[in-house]
Amino acid sequence: MKEINIAILGLGTVGSGVYQIIEDNRDQIAHKELLQLRIKKILSRSYHLDIPEEKKVANIQDILDDPEIGIVIETMGGIEPARTYVIQALHAGKTVVSANKQMIANYWPEIEEAAKKTGAGFYYEASVGGGIPILRALDDSLQANMMYSIFAIINGTTNYILTKMTSEGKDYDDVLKEAQQLGYAEADPTADVEGFDAMYKLSILASKAFHARLPIEYIYREGISHITKQDIQYASDFGYVIKLLAIAKREKDNIELRVHPTMIPQTHPLANVRDSFNAIFMNGSAVGDVMFYGRGAGALPTGSAVLSDVIYAAHTCQHRYSTFENTKNFISPILYFEDNWTCPFYIRLNLLNVPGVLAQVTKQMGDYGISILSVIQKDAKKDEATIVFLTYPAKEKDVQKAVSDFKKMSVVKEVGAVIRMEN
Repeated sequence: MKEINIAILGLGTVGSGVYQIIEDNRDQIAHKELLQLRIKKILSRSYHLDIPEEKKVANIQDILDDPEIGIVIETMGGIEPARTYVIQALHAGKTVVSANKQMIANYWPEIEEAAKKTGAGFYYEASVGGGIPILRALDDSLQANMMYSIFAIINGTTNYILTKMTSEGKDYDDVLKEAQQLGYAEADPTADVEGFDAMYKLSILASKAFHARLPIEYIYREGISHITKQDIQYASDFGYVIKLLAIAKREKDNIELRVHPTMIPQTHPLANVRDSFNAIFMNGSAVGDVMFYGRGAGALPTGSAVLSDVIYAAHTCQHRYSTFENTKNFISPILYFEDNWTCPFYIRLNLLNVPGVLAQVTKQMGDYGISILSVIQKDAKKDEATIVFLTYPAKEKDVQKAVSDFKKMSVVKEVGAVIRMEN
């Protein structure tokens, strides 16, 4: 029986889940894996669990200087001091397991360089999709595939909010408050609702899937705070639902990366991913369409992914690193920088109810090569009317130019919403 001595950095939600799983399942893990997992030291600002005093340390050096500790689990979150501690642990020759998507997305090359210097391992399954084993699947199950596309719901907070808005017809602000009260959203929800969390995860996931370092700087990001119950209802009327999707597509040497609210058909496999659940829908050259579904956050689901890395690392004689070039200053030749993808659009305008207004607007769209699939009038009043356009696939930049012109037109009272569509 091999004994693995572990240190945990941070005993918040995920760290507590890791601790609980080890304590509750120690014998089962030993029986299945022939590994005796022992938590030797914990460094945390606070301790919400009943932790023996001899396990608590106040300084990272107490962990770095302990030769018995072979694996350090980082569940602190944020960038600092997590990044510094992780690099110090790797320099000390200790394998690191992390769930920290923000740190990895921003400092992955630096962290991996530190691991290579000492031959230590760096594992991060829990950084994307919580308990969903998506990164391991890309590494160990889908290697023979050229991956073509990713459509992913990888933020539980926004999926919960949009689900409640859809099923109960509530306003965004009301559902956000409810989500905060239930613990699904932070007091400051910016990282979730404005798409930062999904952006970090997409950078990691797409890099793995497309075998190239894809930094966050090349990901278009837009959140859900501007989505109204009106748009949710109109989407339903058209047979669509709105989800915050992380999208990555590859066509030859072009890659597009984007996080934004997206209208998808109600028949799409992702349309019925509800509440705080996550799902990743991918297409590969050999496997075709494949979808991974499960809980994308939480103490035990994320802790499950962390422990899978711990066990995997404990059985590994020689740790593997990225097989694509993953250095700080490397620019991949396959990156697509222009943010000018093509897709259908939903455009909602509030127009003055005067003769010829529709002709003016459609002419402006035609000038930019935007073809209209359908035009529907909603909520007409005496002085104004809401007009919804669904377009054929159009270039992002052309739509943005048209929208910029709409805002200058006297007959356009408001550009209510511009939402990208995927079919």
